[in-house]
Amino acid sequence: MKTDATKYLKSNGLNMAYEEFGDPSAPAILLVAGLYNQLVRWPLALCELLVSKGFRVIRFDNRDIGLTDKMDGVKAPGFARLLLKYYLGIPVTAPYSLDDMAADTVGILDALDIQQAHIVGMSMGGMISQLVTAKYPDRILSLCSIMSTSGERGKGMSSLKVAASMVKPVTKERSALDNSVEIWQMIGSPAYPMSDDDVRSLIKAEHKRSSNPAGYLRQIAAIRTAPGRAHLLSTITAPVLIIHGNQDVLVPVSGGIDTAKHITHAQLALFEGMGHTLPHELLPSFVDLIAANANKARL
Repeated sequence: MKTDATKYLKSNGLNMAYEEFGDPSAPAILLVAGLYNQLVRWPLALCELLVSKGFRVIRFDNRDIGLTDKMDGVKAPGFARLLLKYYLGIPVTAPYSLDDMAADTVGILDALDIQQAHIVGMSMGGMISQLVTAKYPDRILSLCSIMSTSGERGKGMSSLKVAASMVKPVTKERSALDNSVEIWQMIGSPAYPMSDDDVRSLIKAEHKRSSNPAGYLRQIAAIRTAPGRAHLLSTITAPVLIIHGNQDVLVPVSGGIDTAKHITHAQLALFEGMGHTLPHELLPSFVDLIAANANKARL
């Protein structure tokens, strides 16, 4: 199956880029990408497997990333300022919130005239998907939150070393591409390694499609200024699947475990050797779990 050509729609006042696969009349699954991840970060193989299970699959670029509108002209607070907010409670204003991004996501369903859908989010996309499921319960049939967290203090928080690496400045000695490869290898899945050359090729292809470093910082600000979601999570009644890697250093497994703690009926699936990536070898297992969770909504 080849990827559909990128299409555009209007959502929440933004022009948003998306692609879709499968039968338009089939149950829809909306894939919500993570921090500074373009829609292509959802593997084509994953989309193909979901289509083979009978789903219509939609992946899209969040605001400030890929071919979707950029929030140009608005500066994000610096990393140090965000740390002061987290540790000392100093007020910080972000250009936009995860709630805004949740509204963007629902707007995609509206634009495509999809009344109800299953939603699958990874990392930041998991946070957004949790908000969509809790705040728009009539629109979501099932939720799958992958390598994400509840937003509760101390849960799923990376170490200062890892967090600092995510905002390491470019120098004469190290390019942005060098930094990106280093970050990927640091947060990757140790049991499913990728060579530096393969990672470099993937990042180059994404950069060729689009690059917006300022959007990266604004998305980090949205994450870091978001309140905990424990209460909202406890209101979710749709079937919930939580997937996490035991070796995730960017969003440690405590984030997935805590998310499951606040959704008493959630299924928690932990994978040994998985970090903060979607290893190709695990995609069939992920799809089987996602399909089984989605089918619970039909019972």
